[in-house]
Amino acid sequence: MDGSGAFREETIVRPSSSMPFMSVLRKRMARLAVGTLDITFPGGGFERFGNPGTGAPGLHGAIVLHNWRALSRMLRSGAVGLGEGYMAGDWDSPDLTALLTLLAANMDQVERNSFLGRLTLQVDRLRHFLNRNSREGSRRNIAFHYDLGNDFYRLWLDRTFTYSAALYDRPGLTLEAAQTRKYARLAEAVGLKRGDHVLEIGCGWGGFAEYAAGTLGCRVTGVTLSQEQLVHATARMKAAGLDHLVELRLQDYRDVDGSFDAIVSIEMLEAVGEDWWPTYFNRLKARLKPGGKAGVQVITIDDERFEGYRNSSDFIQKYIFPGGMLPSDSIVRRQAANAGLRVDSHLAFGLGYADTLAEWHKRFLTVRADVMELGYDVRFLRMWRFYLAYCEAGFRQGLIDVRQYVFA
Repeated sequence: MDGSGAFREETIVRPSSSMPFMSVLRKRMARLAVGTLDITFPGGGFERFGNPGTGAPGLHGAIVLHNWRALSRMLRSGAVGLGEGYMAGDWDSPDLTALLTLLAANMDQVERNSFLGRLTLQVDRLRHFLNRNSREGSRRNIAFHYDLGNDFYRLWLDRTFTYSAALYDRPGLTLEAAQTRKYARLAEAVGLKRGDHVLEIGCGWGGFAEYAAGTLGCRVTGVTLSQEQLVHATARMKAAGLDHLVELRLQDYRDVDGSFDAIVSIEMLEAVGEDWWPTYFNRLKARLKPGGKAGVQVITIDDERFEGYRNSSDFIQKYIFPGGMLPSDSIVRRQAANAGLRVDSHLAFGLGYADTLAEWHKRFLTVRADVMELGYDVRFLRMWRFYLAYCEAGFRQGLIDVRQYVFA
């Protein structure tokens, strides 16, 4: 494809059909509904699949297979196998995000598991079940991801130290400004004012707490299960002169007592686990003072895809967020209603998350050497690259979304 987005005439060198997996691959790739995919095979063979006249202009991906194991992983285990192959260095792409966006656009057509794939899926589902979010399981699962170290996240997050979707609701915003806009909108939506006492469930590295206390003059009680986050956030409040307004605890949300004028929870519900969704929403209701509101930002999966997602185990659950589970929009609303809460307002901004992830990925690429100096290896770097690009592709194709709900 040239710089104009047009496809050049190229010589297509097709591997022999007798090569392992080629007949299965061609059957799968014949199902491409939109866009085109270029595959370069081990030994240099090349083939293009799909139709450049279908789908969004320029929807095109390319993959270079370094060995046949890469192909067997993909055909057996779908997106999980694709990610495992990338982590192992079995394949590369000149544009990882473009490739994953193309595959996301064609997911229903190409991701159908073989018998061996279904066996692999059951093993992964068992692993996911064993990562359930009991109190001990939650501490373990949160530590797995967030306790990678503050030095690691500091390398590529913006100065607000925020690891959630930014809100690009005005033209020309930097990542840092868009993160602050996210905080401001949530605070405004729940009606925070000076002197209010707000509970933050999942306080992260203290970005929202600093905004609520420093900008609005609120009292904040924040809870996290990450020791690393607590250390950083506590020092941050002290350095900002806000420790008299902010109390941060290493505490499970299920163990919080008291009542609050408002509650904010930013991308915490994804880590709760399906079994504890009723508990989470009942805690919101129980901890709110009469007339108070709760602002919850959460990643959601498309309603029509939820059952298939629920009965599988994806790359994120296996390698990035053990015990994680995305709800759908209808499930969030139903769980809230069951707890006696109503949806007061709602905002979806999935493309803003795609832009956030693109910025994180760009930053991550510039600090690869620094990450390795922290002791992480090439496999870890490739795992994180795949994770960031995989998520961006999902948001760009609408398979997942991010939403701010206000419950009253």
